[in-house]
Amino acid sequence: MVRARVKPEVMSPVGGHAQLRAAVEAGADAVFFGVNAPAGESRGFHARAKVGFSAEELPDLMKGLHERGVMGFVTFNILVFDRELRQAERQLIHLAESGVDALIVQDHGMVRLAREICPDLPIHGSTQMSITSAEGAELARRFGASRVVLGRELSLKDIERIANTTDVELETFVHGALCVSYSGQCFSSEAWGGRSANRGQCAQACRLPYEMIVDGLERDLGDARYLLSPGDLYALHQVPDLVRIGVDCLKIEGRYKDAEFVALTTAAYRRAVDEAWAGRPLSVTAQEERDLEQVYSRGLGPHFMAGTNHQTVVRGRAPRHRGVRVGTVRGATERGVLVELSEVVHAGDGLVFDPANWRSPQGREEGGFLYGLWQGGRQLEGAPSVGQVYELRFGRGAVDARMIREGDPVWRTQDPGLNARVKPLLDAADPVHTRPVTAQFVGRVGEVPALTLTDEGGRSVTVHGEAPLQEARNRALDEAGLREQLGKLGGTPYHLSALNVDLHGAGFLPVSALNALRRDAVAALTALRGQAPDRRTTPKLAESLAALGPAALTEPGRPRLHVLVRTPEQLDAALEVGADSVTLDYLELYGLKPSVERVKAAGIPVRVASPRILKPTEQNLEKFLLSLDAELLVRSGGLLEGLQDAPNHPVLIGDFSLNAANVLTTRALLDLGLTRITPTHDLNARQITELAGLVGPERLEVIAYQHLPVFHTEHCVFCRFLSEGTDYTNCGHPCESHRVALRDERGVQHPVMADVGCRNTVFEGRPQVAGLHLEDWLTAGLRDFRLEFVHETPEQVRGVIRLHRAALAGELDLAELQEGLDTLADQGTTEGSLFVPNDFGLLDALPLLG
Repeated sequence: MVRARVKPEVMSPVGGHAQLRAAVEAGADAVFFGVNAPAGESRGFHARAKVGFSAEELPDLMKGLHERGVMGFVTFNILVFDRELRQAERQLIHLAESGVDALIVQDHGMVRLAREICPDLPIHGSTQMSITSAEGAELARRFGASRVVLGRELSLKDIERIANTTDVELETFVHGALCVSYSGQCFSSEAWGGRSANRGQCAQACRLPYEMIVDGLERDLGDARYLLSPGDLYALHQVPDLVRIGVDCLKIEGRYKDAEFVALTTAAYRRAVDEAWAGRPLSVTAQEERDLEQVYSRGLGPHFMAGTNHQTVVRGRAPRHRGVRVGTVRGATERGVLVELSEVVHAGDGLVFDPANWRSPQGREEGGFLYGLWQGGRQLEGAPSVGQVYELRFGRGAVDARMIREGDPVWRTQDPGLNARVKPLLDAADPVHTRPVTAQFVGRVGEVPALTLTDEGGRSVTVHGEAPLQEARNRALDEAGLREQLGKLGGTPYHLSALNVDLHGAGFLPVSALNALRRDAVAALTALRGQAPDRRTTPKLAESLAALGPAALTEPGRPRLHVLVRTPEQLDAALEVGADSVTLDYLELYGLKPSVERVKAAGIPVRVASPRILKPTEQNLEKFLLSLDAELLVRSGGLLEGLQDAPNHPVLIGDFSLNAANVLTTRALLDLGLTRITPTHDLNARQITELAGLVGPERLEVIAYQHLPVFHTEHCVFCRFLSEGTDYTNCGHPCESHRVALRDERGVQHPVMADVGCRNTVFEGRPQVAGLHLEDWLTAGLRDFRLEFVHETPEQVRGVIRLHRAALAGELDLAELQEGLDTLADQGTTEGSLFVPNDFGLLDALPLLG
């Protein structure tokens, strides 16, 4: 497939008005932002709950953006619950009518609903859709998306393979924070904070310190304590390749960042795209790269975009902004700290001393604003020299030299000089970044002159003078004079790129009249650009719900236990006590075929779990999975799309990772050939009960016992910390010979397991149990219950299965079930994501469909 070559948009993050202005003046083609709930509504539907613009100001905001030639993309990028669907529809209508240029959406059901409400409004599939293949992009298109935001874990080669296989528009991140977990697949906030990253409430558990437990013993990792905290993405040098590949949009992450960050990053990528598009080499200077590191950085690098190197993605020393390293501590004096400089520093710089070599990261880091530099007992007057040792002094009491040791790195976290360099973009009275316009002047002696301005989008306006051209007595109008006067566009958002002149006769027009003509044309063009698009919106939720029809009413039958195992030893235990099905979720593919045959020989239906992520070179795994002649637990949207063309595919069960959070999404996914589906872990127990009533309880498979998969990462902690290798080709596969857990600050150990793609899943250390909710689920007609095991011993597997079978048969009450599970668990149990908050009932429930 040959993609049309397009110049990529540069898209900037804006969390407020200062950032918005910075992005516009620095040359952004588009900005993305969230819109908060209008008055009377309970919530907005964007993934940065702490920032966003008001719904009431949105029409004027879009008008201002369009006048400046900038597109505004609104994030609607969270999972939407059934009780919120009416609110969501009202807000979708408001967004469309306010003139937004596109919506960035996570929830598949919301993509379809938005397209039905306003077919003219482009929908972009969010990175939270976990799209890593052309098939994933096509699934998003099936629901109505015209563009997808690719996962940040893809390499340039992966992106190119996708671009060569689909004509769906592609957007990729090029700068900013990296989540350690695949977006849309992180449940750490849900597990540990009672909040959800898929709902705009990330608790940043990846930025916390962890200890590594290897085969039951703590492993000393030196200064690496933040084992899940990646550095920041910096792909400026990959821009020429992204332009060549045909990516449609380059996206900067950072809606929580300040205006200085937005201005510097936008300006850098604006120039890089312009240069790459023109075939010129990148001209970024060393100072500009230091500024990008200074304004915000946890350590910049291309990371996965340049290919997998697990030694560089997570350094592990610190989780926060470090800025630029400026030196190393060489000692202390009574009044200051001796530092060997690697960068020039100045009075007023904010410096911090990094103690990670020798003490725990929880303690306060010493630092402050630099007062001055001394050498040989005298204060330095000029600039210091790199490589020399100076005494750095700070304000009285700002730095405790006892908490600083020789060898500690020194970082500059604030640079007043940077603020001065970025000020022209932030404080300019007139527009800095202007858009090209072409002008055509028609003048005939005896007729009123006409001036036409045409912008870069092809929009044109024509204005006429108030009086006809007179015969010139002295100097007549000519092209040079017209270019001089019509090119005076200072103070406007335009610059004159071309002028066409059509003069008939030696005419004369006063400069004042010509200037008035220019001003009128500029005003008319700006007004035209600011007009909201002509769109028609129609409420569609009621119609969409009615089209789903009532949930099928079937005889519930007896409860069924589906057991998921991850080791052959767990399989032995499951076969010993029996189950209604066994799902194999193995690291090693070669062990699957014999285990599949063992389960079949026991007369038990067998299922195989797919990976959650499939990259372009991994889609062939579909053929292997189909060759096993087993039912499939489908965890990847790309795999589900690929299976649509597979003849006679086996029974398919959709897993939690498809993120079915409401009736619209759930029914739509079931319609793609799934027999049952497991709801997303973002739903609490009562929401699961209500969803069963909306889609039919026989279409859901709920998890009664599991270790919540809190992180699903491309980054491999086995490779990073148990080898010197960079990826699976040279790491020695420590995942196959070691059992690893991460211990948090509470002392809970969270198991880590690798999958066939070398991706890691960090599981909640305590099993999440549904005992408190089983009675309600059974009353709702739910009959398919899954038990999932991670590091459990065979004895624990047998015990958990027997306890649940007895409880579902009425032989144990729920208190006895809970007591038995608590006894079996090494670290206790948790209700986890199933917890129903006290205020849950404040929103109206959807009526049962019928």
